[in-house]
Amino acid sequence: MSDQFWNQIKSKYRLGELIHGRVEHHAPFGIFVDIGDDTVRGIVQITDFVDSGDMTPEMYPDVGSSIGAVVVGYTEDERNQVWLSVKPSVLQKALVHLKVPATSEQS
Repeated sequence: MSDQFWNQIKSKYRLGELIHGRVEHHAPFGIFVDIGDDTVRGIVQITDFVDSGDMTPEMYPDVGSSIGAVVVGYTEDERNQVWLSVKPSVLQKALVHLKVPATSEQS
């Protein structure tokens, strides 16, 4: 796809923005999410579910269920994917803009 296409996608799905979709498919490495766009699809990789601990495909949300996720990147090739994260820490940053970093982030 062209630079113009990806500039439009990046404007529509901004990094750090919370978006909503439906789980459309499970894969061993994550889930695909229908974000209501015919030109791109969302993907949550297995490493983008939890901040700590183990995540397994058996723990994935059901196909067809609604999810909220944060845009964390793009696959700018023929796959046309928007990378999403549902990690609690990432969701919190998208929903609540703290004036100071959370305690766990301070060094």
